[in-house]
Amino acid sequence: MNILDQILAHKRTEVEERKRLYPVKLLENSPLFTTKTLSLKSFIQRNDKSGIITEFKRKSPSKGIINDQASVERTTVGYAQAGASALSILTDKNFFGGSNEDLLIAREHNLCPILRKDFTIDEYQIVEAKSIGADAILLIAAALEPDRVKQLASFAHSLALEVLLEVHDKDELLGNLDAHVDLLGVNNRSLKTFEVSIDVSKTLAPLIPKNAVKVSESGISDPETIVELRKYGYEGFLMGENFMKHREPEVACKEFITRLNMLSK
Repeated sequence: MNILDQILAHKRTEVEERKRLYPVKLLENSPLFTTKTLSLKSFIQRNDKSGIITEFKRKSPSKGIINDQASVERTTVGYAQAGASALSILTDKNFFGGSNEDLLIAREHNLCPILRKDFTIDEYQIVEAKSIGADAILLIAAALEPDRVKQLASFAHSLALEVLLEVHDKDELLGNLDAHVDLLGVNNRSLKTFEVSIDVSKTLAPLIPKNAVKVSESGISDPETIVELRKYGYEGFLMGENFMKHREPEVACKEFITRLNMLSK
């Protein structure tokens, strides 16, 4: 089994356990369940924002511990103040060291869209995302059949949540062009081999419909890369490790966006 298969196997067990502990009816009674959501798509396209989706991530299967000392509140507020368009919060505990509580804290202290970053395989997780204050969810093409992507995306929309669909190669992209998602993300890191290349975003860009909001994910470490990717039609840029590896991720983010703004003039 590759790491993605391991994660999905664990996730199936985890979801079934959470269904028993926290039934859907309980989640629907959360005060946040009826809160109006913010549009991730709209915030990424705002001219006064950077297009960057800043991620709070403590660890990963490929890198191990990245930063297990950072404060969710301080980091996410700092990200938003630095000019990030949105936040991405890892809620997977076993492989990424995240939790639903991390997203709840980020929601309490921020007025920008929040993407719940997890391995979504079941409608239950989408109800859960809504109940903890997420505005959008991630669907991963490598983890789901195209018909399942459409089912989950439709269900998310029924709860007023937007959907970022993540693809890594041509087959995943072309197999999901009719998924009716809000944003299309190209992950430059393979979830199966962990190899990273910005060329993945560049190669797939011409195959993405012109009206799609394109997001490049992973492997972005300098502002020049964002300037280059914008030429290929990318408006959103998901960044986590590049900031989280610093002792003060929010400071690194502010410096990065300041340099990006200077290059963009």
